Amino acid sequence: MTSETSTEPQLLELLERALSASCAASLRAAVKLGLADALGEAPATADELAAVIGAAPDPLRRLLRSLTCHEVFAEDGTGRFAHTEVSRLLRSDAPDSLSHLVLWMTEPWTWELWGRLDESVRTGRDVFFDLHGQEFFEHVRAAWPESAAVFDLAMTQASKQSATAIAGVLPLAGGRTVADIGGGQGFLLASLLERHPGVRGILFDRPDVVAGADPRLRDGGALAGRVRLESGDCRKEVPADADVYVFKNILGTNDEDAAAMLGNVVRTARSGAGVWIVENFVDDGPGRRFSTAMDLRMLLTVGGRKHTRQSLLDLVERSGLTVRDVQPVNSYQHLIEATT
Repeated sequence: MTSETSTEPQLLELLERALSASCAASLRAAVKLGLADALGEAPATADELAAVIGAAPDPLRRLLRSLTCHEVFAEDGTGRFAHTEVSRLLRSDAPDSLSHLVLWMTEPWTWELWGRLDESVRTGRDVFFDLHGQEFFEHVRAAWPESAAVFDLAMTQASKQSATAIAGVLPLAGGRTVADIGGGQGFLLASLLERHPGVRGILFDRPDVVAGADPRLRDGGALAGRVRLESGDCRKEVPADADVYVFKNILGTNDEDAAAMLGNVVRTARSGAGVWIVENFVDDGPGRRFSTAMDLRMLLTVGGRKHTRQSLLDLVERSGLTVRDVQPVNSYQHLIEATT
């Protein structure tokens, strides 16, 4: 066996990884084209699908072939394509759909950021501000309102994926008030209130986000009588009248902001208030590949990070909280239970 032959598998694997952006782009194209929605329960050819979505048959066949190689769709021996459990997650009508999350992770502005990853690694700072002259979320809201809308929908999808699991492990009992800090449209909070009828809630986020809260939480909604919608900046303040504060996937912005958020709870909340932090660890669990990728994206956009288990525990305790327990929520998230 020659050395060239012995290294061929590694060479091919490396080149495949170097072209991995094609997989992300193919997933985005599938969502934008409505491909998963167009494909029903019966297998269909590329020509048949092209007629439904208004695409050119040959390029669509090539797109499907690429996605089949990544096991998103399946192809039978007659040139027909069929759904897999993965492709069904791209359907807009699926209860566990990830279509908006796929769009958010592949928005057009992301490609230029990834090309500058070496700059962030050298400097330890994000590259977004130098490119656009504004902080990440400020610029997205102002310059790319369609992308901001995708973000809101994506965060709701993310909450739907984990809300049931999180609600199942949070130790709620009795007539307590839960404040979901940076809770987006409030899907997690709504899930908690539905699971625990004696609990009241506060949804706390930016004014534009709270304005689009889950219909169950707004006036006339099934849970409106048990919830308060409050707007503000959690880096500056948090509500003072909660028994429990929930922080779900918002402590990765940067360590300074994360410490400020937790410090606001320490200064504001009553002694013994619960603080529940749901985050991905980059060094624990089968979701490490996802978490490490998100870690680099956080570096590029806001100079932030996804933490190791120990670095997040250190941050929580430096903020003045006492950690009581750490437990897995699912394959890619953990719950840190702390108190003031």
